[in-house]
Formats: sequence, structure tokens, C-alpha cells
Amino acid sequence: MKKYSKILALLTAMVFVLSIALTGCGGGSKTSESQSSQTQTAEQKKEPVELIVWSHLTDPEIAKVQEIANKWAEQTGNKVKVLADQSDFQAFATAAQSGKGPDIMFGLPHDNLGTFQKAGLLAEVPEGVINKDDYVPMSISAVSYDGKMYAVPIAMETYALFYNTDKVKTPPATLDDLIKLGKEVGFQYDVNNFYFSFAFIAAYGGYVFKDTGGGLDPNDIGLNNEGAKKGLELIKDFVQKYKFMPPDINYDMAKGNFQSGKIGLYISGPWDVDGFKKANVPFKVAPLPEIDGKPTPSFAGVQAAFVSANSKHQKEAWDLMKYLVENTGLPLFETGNRIPVIKSLLDNPEVKGNEILSAFAEQAQHAIPMPNIPQMSQVWTPAGNALQLITSGKVPVDKAADDMVKQIKQGIATMQ
Repeated sequence: MKKYSKILALLTAMVFVLSIALTGCGGGSKTSESQSSQTQTAEQKKEPVELIVWSHLTDPEIAKVQEIANKWAEQTGNKVKVLADQSDFQAFATAAQSGKGPDIMFGLPHDNLGTFQKAGLLAEVPEGVINKDDYVPMSISAVSYDGKMYAVPIAMETYALFYNTDKVKTPPATLDDLIKLGKEVGFQYDVNNFYFSFAFIAAYGGYVFKDTGGGLDPNDIGLNNEGAKKGLELIKDFVQKYKFMPPDINYDMAKGNFQSGKIGLYISGPWDVDGFKKANVPFKVAPLPEIDGKPTPSFAGVQAAFVSANSKHQKEAWDLMKYLVENTGLPLFETGNRIPVIKSLLDNPEVKGNEILSAFAEQAQHAIPMPNIPQMSQVWTPAGNALQLITSGKVPVDKAADDMVKQIKQGIATMQ
């Protein structure tokens, strides 16, 4: 009996110990579940953040962006301030690196992005923020480097041909038409501004930097190739042969002459539309005339938005960015004459029904985005100087073009 009593006592002890162990395990599991629940609750109760947005858009546009951002803030419990900003790259870089910069820049010409990207100030656009296929292809190229997007396009702009409807019933469809009509009603633009004159250089095969398909090659400059020189000869003829404009003409002079009715043809962009309307100028807009049977490719600018790589609220910033780009396209069209970059908005009845802005949109389909690499900063001054020498007749086209490219290469070399 004693033997069996000892065995029974031993089994009882083992059951007791095992029950304590199981109880401990069970208690640990409940504790873990409790901690997980507390973590989830903490995440759900995460403190709201305040996002700062800087913008180079106009004041009425900024007010509209703030209005739309407020709706996102109401939905998420966060806060947003949209502020006007006209600072340059260095001011932005200093603010960003000191922790005083914005989380988002919403509305900046895309050709400024190269400098920001090189300095490491741009966060790469995450998957899911936009669908590239929904956008005009040119706008995606404008905000991309080496196949990666570092900003989101929000609007595009380019220049086209304004014509006075009292003087011109049918806009010129070809270069020959332009020259013929220009002799009758007058034709002017800011001819020594490379931004505008590039169209006639590119029409014959000139280019700034070679597009390799994977990016722009700053070592391959096409502003003195055969096509570029042919385009520069045409620009010279506008001034020296056809006497359309004096060699010292500038933007204000050309605009003033069109507004006053002295000329019937004028090249510029949508930024002049409201002024002409207020001045009661009878005008319409058409794409640039074709050259050699092909559309004339203007320079295009893309208004872009990016998240600062230094933002401490990347997740929230990209969520706000997605909301803004999905909801500001039409309001910016209505408020600031901004041409949408989303294809579906270009087909919107309100956009298509706007005869003037739809003409710019048509021209934009053939436009080339201004180079967005930092080396572009070395192009503007030599190109402008070359145009002045050419239109004044002081220097032959061949020499001016060759000297221009030489100066551009020298400027790029100083950057390295």
C-alpha cells in the first residue's frame, strides 16, 4: 500500500506542477494579446501631424489648394498649411536641411528639379501614388531621372500662336502661311528668348541634350548640328529678311504690340490670356504652324509637386500628395488657366469646351519638356547671347551656333 501511496503522491505533485506551468503559459499569452491590443490602440490614437506645403503658384491658386487640403485634413484628423513661396533653390535647401523646410512643394517648374534631385532633396515617388498611364507621357518624362520619378506632374504649359480675329480669319497652318500672313498683319514674339525660339530650332532636328531613352546626355549637345543651324537661319530671317520685328524686341514690346492691335500674330503662353481678355483684345489661339509637314515642337513646362526627402512625415505627406493630385486638376484649370496633365481631364467637357486653352493643350501634345538636369542652367545665357548676335546680323549663324555650344560645354565643365 505504501508503494502505491508514494506513486499516487508523486503523480499528484506532477499534475500540480504541470497545472502551474500551463497557467503561466496561459497568462503569458493573455499578456501578449493585451500588449498587442494596446499597441494597436496607440497606433489608432496616433497624434495628428501638421504638414507644411510651399507653393510657387499664384495666390488664388494657393487658396484653392488650401481649400482642398483642408478636406483631406478633416478626413484624416491632421492639419495642413499651404504657404506662398518664391525662394530659390539655396533657400529651400537651407530650410530643408535645418528642419524648417516644408513637407511638400506643390507647384514648381519641373526644370528646377534637377538641382534639387542632385542635392538629395527629393523623395522618390512611391508606387500607388499615381498611375503613369493616366498622364500625358511628356509630363512623366519631365519629372523623371534615370527611369525613376522624383515628383508628380500637376499641370503643363507651353506657348502657341495668338491671332487677332479682326485681322486673321484662319490661323496659318504652315510656315509658308505664317510668313505670308506675317507680311500682311505683322508677326512678333520675344525672339531672343531661347525658350520661345527653341521651337524653330527643334523643328529642323536641333536639340539641347540628346535623349538616350534612359535620360539626357549633357555631353551630346545638338544646338549646332545641321538642323539647329537651319532653324537659326529662319529665326534670323524673321528679323533681317522679313523685318517682322526689330532685333532688340523683347517680351513686353511684342505683347504690347499685339494687345494694341499693331500686329495680328504673336507667340506666347496661357499667362497672357487673362490680360488680353481684360483689354478686350479680339483673339484666339492656334497650335504653331507645321514645318516640313510636321508639328512644330515647342518647349513645355510642367508644374510639379514633390515631397521633401527631409520631411519627418513621409507617409502622411504622400497620402496628402495623392489626394491633391487627384482633386486639384480641374480647380487649377478654372482658377489659374493650368492645362491638366491627366488625360481624362483633357477630355472633360469644361476643358475641351475652352477653345483657347484647348489650343494650348493641343500644342502641348507635340511639346518637348525643358531639360530637367542641372546642366540646363548653363544653356540659357549662351543661347540668349547667340540669338542676339544672330538676329542683329553681327555674327554668321555657323559661328554663333558653334560658339554657343562651346560656351555651354565650358559652363558644364565648371560644374563638375
